[in-house]
Amino acid sequence: MERKNRKNRIGTVLSNKMDKTAVVAVESHYKHPLYNKILKKVKKYKVHDPEKSCEPGDVVRISETRPLSKTKTWRLAEIIRKGQ
Repeated sequence: MERKNRKNRIGTVLSNKMDKTAVVAVESHYKHPLYNKILKKVKKYKVHDPEKSCEPGDVVRISETRPLSKTKTWRLAEIIRKGQ
């Protein structure tokens, strides 16, 4: 897969307790087809973070990559904003 065609997401780090792995929550909004209400959907991704540079609360950009383990297919691209 070409690097320019990879998917990118922006999310918040929830946990970094695993070795070289962080859990990132990505929020999306969609409209209910019948009731026309805007709903929020949160999906958690396991992200490869080899330097353990992100902390819980950080806003990060993640990019899609080849499978690194059973559940890890995303890589930390950059830290946009540090958390408290």
